[in-house]
Amino acid sequence: MAYLNDGAGKAREGKQTPAVTNAAAATASAAAGSTPTKAEYDALLADTNALRTKLNALLTAMRTSGQLAP
Repeated sequence: MAYLNDGAGKAREGKQTPAVTNAAAATASAAAGSTPTKAEYDALLADTNALRTKLNALLTAMRTSGQLAP
C-alpha cells in the first residue's frame, strides 16, 4: 500500500515486515487444585517465555523493515 512521503511530496511503497512464524500452542492447563503445582507453574512460565520470544522477534522484524523506530 502506497503512502505519502511528506519530505518528497510523492507516494512511495513501504517495506514489508519479514515473516515471523506463529507462536506454538500453549502447553499450560488449568490448575488441578486450588494451588498450582511446580509442573503447572513451569508450563505457564515456558508458555510466557515462548510468547516473549515471538513478540521480540516480531518487534525486531518491524524495526528492521522501518515500520517501528529503532
